Amino acid sequence: MSKCFPLTGGVHPAENKQQSLQQALKQAAIPRQLILPISQHIGAPAAAIVEVGETVLAGQTIAEAQGPFSAPVHASSSGTVVAIEERAIPHPSGFRGECIIIETDGQDNWVELQGSEHPFKLSHEDVLEKIRNAGIAGMGGAGFPAAIKLRPPATCDIDTLIINGTECEPYITADDVLMQRRAEDIIQGTLLLAQLLDQPQRIVIGVEDNKPQAIAALQTASRQYGDKVEICSFATKYPSGGEKQLIHILTGREVPSQKLPAHIGVVLQNVGTVAAIWDAVKLGRPLVSRITTVVGQSLSEQGNAEVRLGTPVQDLLAEFGFKPDDCHNLIAGGPMMGFSLETLAAPIVKTSNCLLAPTPEELPPAPPAQACIRCGLCAEACPASLLPQQLYWYAKAQDNERLLSHNLMDCIECGACSFVCPSSIPLVQYYRASKGAIRQAEVDKVKSDRSRQRFEFRQLRLDKAEAEKEAKRQARKKAAELAKQKAAAAKATGNDGSQATGADKPADNDLVAAAMARVQNQQADPAEQLAKLERGVNNAHNRLQSAQQKMAEAEEPQQEKLAARVKQAELRHAEAKKKLSDFNAEQKPVVSTAEDKPVSKDDPVAAAIARAQAKMSMSPQEKLQANLDSLAKRLDKAREKIAKAEADGDTGAKLDAVKTGAAKLAEKIAAAETELAELQPQPTTTVANKPEQDAASAAIEKAKSKAAAQASMSDDDKRTAKIESLKQRLSKAELRLNKAEAEHDDNIEAFKTGVEKLKQKLIEMEVN
Repeated sequence: MSKCFPLTGGVHPAENKQQSLQQALKQAAIPRQLILPISQHIGAPAAAIVEVGETVLAGQTIAEAQGPFSAPVHASSSGTVVAIEERAIPHPSGFRGECIIIETDGQDNWVELQGSEHPFKLSHEDVLEKIRNAGIAGMGGAGFPAAIKLRPPATCDIDTLIINGTECEPYITADDVLMQRRAEDIIQGTLLLAQLLDQPQRIVIGVEDNKPQAIAALQTASRQYGDKVEICSFATKYPSGGEKQLIHILTGREVPSQKLPAHIGVVLQNVGTVAAIWDAVKLGRPLVSRITTVVGQSLSEQGNAEVRLGTPVQDLLAEFGFKPDDCHNLIAGGPMMGFSLETLAAPIVKTSNCLLAPTPEELPPAPPAQACIRCGLCAEACPASLLPQQLYWYAKAQDNERLLSHNLMDCIECGACSFVCPSSIPLVQYYRASKGAIRQAEVDKVKSDRSRQRFEFRQLRLDKAEAEKEAKRQARKKAAELAKQKAAAAKATGNDGSQATGADKPADNDLVAAAMARVQNQQADPAEQLAKLERGVNNAHNRLQSAQQKMAEAEEPQQEKLAARVKQAELRHAEAKKKLSDFNAEQKPVVSTAEDKPVSKDDPVAAAIARAQAKMSMSPQEKLQANLDSLAKRLDKAREKIAKAEADGDTGAKLDAVKTGAAKLAEKIAAAETELAELQPQPTTTVANKPEQDAASAAIEKAKSKAAAQASMSDDDKRTAKIESLKQRLSKAELRLNKAEAEHDDNIEAFKTGVEKLKQKLIEMEVN
């Protein structure tokens, strides 16, 4: 036997384990109604995927995990969902939680389970996926999702796998019975976890020496595997079953404050969790039941039972002859770390290892708390080497900073300090309340910081906008003053361009009037209106093509929605073409009854109308060629300006702006040349005057034909088509995820979640 290290602190309460070991394991009856909380684990609650009135089978997923730190929930028997509502749940705070209520049908019909004949030949990812889909969470009390523990950080080198069979809490014997009955499955599950962790150097199952039958069963089951699995027994002392305490006992290592066992190369799992993992991988059976100890002198009989998750506590107690009048305090868990249940309607969940129903004589009520006498017994008993007395004073004073500096969060709430306190002070209750207050304060601080940042960003944005407005106002004011000064100077020198004074002065010096006149001339310019309408037609055409392309590439469920968008784009395109056609009709040249008179070069409005009429009569190729010639002239002028500025030694912002404009003109010329080349007549073999099929109509017809084809398909063909579609979507999602990981995208987790959901859907489709 390997060397064991002594436990720091600890106490020796009365074990009281024989009461529940007198009878064989009992199979609890299926209750009339199952109450299944969607959160039976540490992390994000699952999300219900069933509806009221839906019929479910045993083992069917009824709530999906939400993210990696979550676990799904399964129906523990067949029946009908009658409600999804808040119900009482087993929790120290007495909170209520959302639950799925199933009215059982008594048939206990199961879904088809997908097990594996050769679990050790599966890949790591397949094993983890089965564990995750089975909804397995730590069954020793914490409820941490098992799949997360079994995928430690890449920076952690795991050299030790520990299986916790200690069960140090008084009264509880659920793990003891499990090890006696299923030692072979526990050894097999342990070896499977070792393979998943790349064969750590040491594999050990730790059991207290007050379980001789369980130790013997494990040793017998492990002999056929040589010395791969070590069965280590050690002296009984509470709380040796704590995670950090057991690691120290078996390895001598200390888990640092606020760190995980993986950081020192250790992974630890409970024996109940290991057995559930073996069932999930070997048999494909999700976690829908567990062994629970039912003990206490207010019961006619005491023992252990295999109970379906969701069974109301009152139904389970009734099978053991519960006498409510004799029980003064029903406890979920053991007497040291358990908590009182407010109602018998609370259900059995994944972490329910014991129901303790003692009489007042068996477990007397705690006497009133007295003043602390500073005896120091609590510090001697603390297995985490804390200072419970100091924590008590700071908790009473609500001094959260001092509590954190004294490592309150390292407290495992084992109750050893309260057990030895001669003043009967409920120390653990103070610590639990303080922990809850600290966590809530952290949540409030995060919310407050986010609100403050949003306010500061908004204020900064408003200040910036106001500063920009003020700068524009000052610029306009300065320009107006400068214009007035120039006008005054021109008037004084007689160079204002006028031939008279006083009332004979024209209004050309009025800057506002001149600006308004320019705007009116621009608005009345037919060429500008024509160009604007043509741009509108081009934009509408581009939007129509984009909508048609998206509809053609979309999956079947989205095509109907995209078809509506295509129709909307077609209407807008037709409206833009109609406006252009109406404008062209209005701008037709009027035939004069007199002699045709040439347009005067001195009349800019007539010249603009003439240009617009000439442009309207052009073909698309001629318009593009004219536009190309105009762009080329503008580019030549821009280059002349650049050459002149460089010759004059001008290197300011004006030169940079001219260069930027020249580059844009070059890009426009290249685009126009490409478009002109595309408009050149191409040889074609199509029938003359055959109308070109509209892309949107073609896509819609394609969708309709696809729907008609599916309507004539058999169920197997439909299922095969859906599986192929899911595979294509999964392939695209994986490509997006790989690209996001390569680019260190902030949305990697969202992409991972999408890939996992598609994998889950694909698996369910292939299974069903």
